[in-house]
Formats: sequence, structure tokens, C-alpha cells
Amino acid sequence: MAPLAGEKRVSTALVAIVMIVATAVIVRTKSASRSGRNDENIEAAVMLKRYSYESVKKMTNSFAHVLGKGGFGTVYKGKLPDASGRDIALKILDGSKGNGEDFINELASMSRASHVNIVSLFGFCNEGSNRAIIYEFMPNGSLDKFISKTMSKKMDWKILYNIAVGVARGLEYLHNSCVSKIVHFDIKPQNILMDEDLCPKISDFGLAKLCKNKESVISLLDARGTIGYIAPEVFSKNFGGASHKSDVYSYGMVVLEMIGAKDMKRVGNSKSDNVSMYFPDWIYEDLERRETMKFFGDNIMEEEKKIVKKMVLVGLWCIQTNPSDRPPMRKVVEMLEGSLEALQGLTGLNTVVTVAETEVCRSRWLRFQTLLSILYDWYNV
Repeated sequence: MAPLAGEKRVSTALVAIVMIVATAVIVRTKSASRSGRNDENIEAAVMLKRYSYESVKKMTNSFAHVLGKGGFGTVYKGKLPDASGRDIALKILDGSKGNGEDFINELASMSRASHVNIVSLFGFCNEGSNRAIIYEFMPNGSLDKFISKTMSKKMDWKILYNIAVGVARGLEYLHNSCVSKIVHFDIKPQNILMDEDLCPKISDFGLAKLCKNKESVISLLDARGTIGYIAPEVFSKNFGGASHKSDVYSYGMVVLEMIGAKDMKRVGNSKSDNVSMYFPDWIYEDLERRETMKFFGDNIMEEEKKIVKKMVLVGLWCIQTNPSDRPPMRKVVEMLEGSLEALQGLTGLNTVVTVAETEVCRSRWLRFQTLLSILYDWYNV
């Protein structure tokens, strides 16, 4: 006997209800499972003290002293709730942004790192949507603020040089000596903090990737980093694969910014005609004219000239378009700490230009090779 039309409608409605309920249960189970995994990942990744949100409020005196704001939250000054009463910085992450991946990345990365040039982590809070990372307080703020202050008065090249060396050592540690190899992917002056002795420390590991020690190329779902410091291969695979060499590029841009190359007021003093051009390009042009030192004025001492020249050379080598043409951070440290003989290690670069490389890469690379002889002469002037 054929079912009545009314019975068909009831049967269809029941099936639809069952499907909706089943879907809701699956989604809820996956969400709970994901949340549980995040909690497990945090606990497995870090051996740090976990604080309640109420404790975080007390440490910051109800978030009274703002140190700064970033894309993923606000940083406050506070004190540890122990006998030491040590000054600390607490980054409160914006719960409305992201899915907690940056929080887990930062905890997992920083908890594995222990180095004089890496910010130390003291604890964290993960209570519902309230997330906080607690780390050492840096009284001299970030490198970008230090650069701004330095530009307004006589440059202390020895201090800038020591900062460049310190950041290079920190990156070399992350790439080669850390428990897990870490690529930061957001090296910029704002993420380099200065302690009371102006010792630089790398911070903000929200975009970092943990890698297997033998892993050379890193898979990225999307571009990450800050415009002006992102390596070409991070936003386009046409330039190669993202790797530790992506941090090298960012470091080179930071070094060139430290010597004042990005300060547009100074650019006008250069004889390169186009003020709006990409600033490493006019450094290249001034090098070819052997006029770069005019950029720094007449008050620079002989010993300071050597420091500046060394930093320019390292910066330019680090920002090569092709990742394989950039030095590893170990070589950067050797170059900065060594003499002219150490710099001559540049001749060990691969000078073979393959047909597969783009015309842009080829011309930039050959141009750099031509400049090497100029730089050697220039270094000894």
C-alpha cells in the first residue's frame, strides 16, 4: 500500500531533523576536540607557570600601565606575584582575532628557546577566551624607538654594531642550536627589545614555525610577516621556498634601517635621483659611485667607518633576491665579528647563474658580484 502524502512529509521532516542534530553534534565534538587539543598542545609544549586571569589582573594593577599595542593584543607592565616583585611585561591577546594558533606558536617557540638574545618567558594564562603571555620587561623598549632617538643625535656606531651582532647571534641560535629549529618570520625593529644594558632580545614569536632540524623548505599556507621586511619567497613561490633564509632577508633589512638607510630625510642627501626608489637600490648606486660615506656626514671617525661599511656589506648580502644567495646566520655572525679576511668569505658564494633564474634575479646577482670588488677596496679606504 502506497504511503499517504502527509506521511511522506512527516518522514522527510524527521530525516531533516535527524541530519541537523547529527551535524550539530559532529561540529560540537570537533570544536571540543580542537579546544582540547589546543590545551594539550599548550601543556605539552611548555613547562611554565600557569596563572589565572585574576592573577594577571593583579599583576598589572588592573591593566593600568600600557607599554604598547600590536596586531594581536596589548602589552602591559606588571610585577611578578612573588617575593622578588620583578618587573614583567604581559601581552594580553585579543580574543576576537585568530583561533589561538599564534598564542600556541609563541608559547611553543619561546618555551624551547634559552639564549641571551631571546626574550625569556615566565608564564602564561589560558582561561577561556582570556590569553596572556608573561615575559621579562625590557626597560629600553623596542629597537625602532631606539633608532628614532639615535637618529636625532650623534650616532653611536659601536652600540648599533653590538645590537646588530646580538640579533644575529639570537637568530643563529634559533636556526641551528635551539632544541627545535625555529624560523621567526617576523623579524623587524618592533620585535627586537632592549634591556637595561642595550642588549637586544628577539621577541614576538606569534608567526614562528617549529621545524625538523633537517627541514630546509617550510610549507606556508599564506604569506606572513610585515611589509618591508618580508622575504620575496614568503609571498611568492616564484622566488623559491620559505626557509631560515627568509629570516636572513628580514635581518638584512633591519641592519640597513639601523644605519639610517630608510630615513627619508637623509635620502635627500644622496645623489641618487629618485627619492622614492627602493632604498637598498640607491645604496647600490651610491656604492658604485663610491659616495656612500658622504651619506653619514663628516663627523664619523675612522673606526666607525669600518663598522658602517661592514654593516652595509652584511645588510646588502642578506637581502639578495634568491634565498640560496643569502648567507646563513652563522656566516653573518662570523662576518660581523671578524676582520676583512672574514668578509672575503663572500668569494665562496655560488656564482653560477642558471637559465631558469629570472632576468631580475640575474641582473641583481651579477650587479652584486660586480660590487664585491668595489666593497673590498671601499672597506680599506
